[in-house]
Amino acid sequence: MTRLMVSILCAAAAFSAAPATAAEQCAPRADMIKALGEKFRENPTALGVVNPNVIVEVFVSDQGTWTILASDTRGQSCVVSVGEGWESAVTTAALPGT
Repeated sequence: MTRLMVSILCAAAAFSAAPATAAEQCAPRADMIKALGEKFRENPTALGVVNPNVIVEVFVSDQGTWTILASDTRGQSCVVSVGEGWESAVTTAALPGT
C-alpha cells in the first residue's frame, strides 16, 4: 500500500474514530524521528512555528516521500500528513539587469 493510501486511511480514521485511534499517530518526538529515518530514510527539511507551544516539521527522503509532524513543547509529535513525490522549490534572487 502506498504512503498516500496510508495517509488517506489514517486521516479518515482520525476524523471518524474515537480519540484513542488518533493518539496512535502520536509518539515521543525522538521515536518519531528515529522511525522516519530508519523506515523511510526521511530527514528534516523545514520547520515552522505554529504558536509558542507547537512547531511543524517536514521530513523528506531522496526518493521523494515526505512526512509532516506537529511537535509540542512536551516532546510529543503527531503525524499531520504523509505523501510521495516531494519536490523542493529553488528560489533565486533576480539580479539587477537580468
